[in-house]
Amino acid sequence: MIRTEQRKRQARGEAILNNRRPDKTGGIFMEIRKTAMAGTLESSDAQITVEPGDNGIELTIESSVIHQYGRQIRKVALETLSRLNVENGKVTIFDKGALDCTLKARIECAVYRSNGITENLPWGGVIQ
Repeated sequence: MIRTEQRKRQARGEAILNNRRPDKTGGIFMEIRKTAMAGTLESSDAQITVEPGDNGIELTIESSVIHQYGRQIRKVALETLSRLNVENGKVTIFDKGALDCTLKARIECAVYRSNGITENLPWGGVIQ
């Protein structure tokens, strides 16, 4: 039982590491390789689109609650991308009142999809 769990964890880690590349400091970062989307435009949800980019993170936010929560949405998005070690890309958020945990999950999903990672996802392991 324990060995099976260890193998599953190793397989998950290998799937993620195969889609990352080392940076100059020896760390690893996730790269947005192709356009991908996650989420819906339903109430209390958000639709996230990620696209490849070269000039750091370009973040665009459209929200029905931008005046009340715009700073928090931006903070959550940038923290999530930072935890995934995404350094470059265009990220568009269409928010319809999503909670922070929903934003994190949608961003994480879009980044994984952009890398073609669809199995053995480390949900909750990368994002805290």
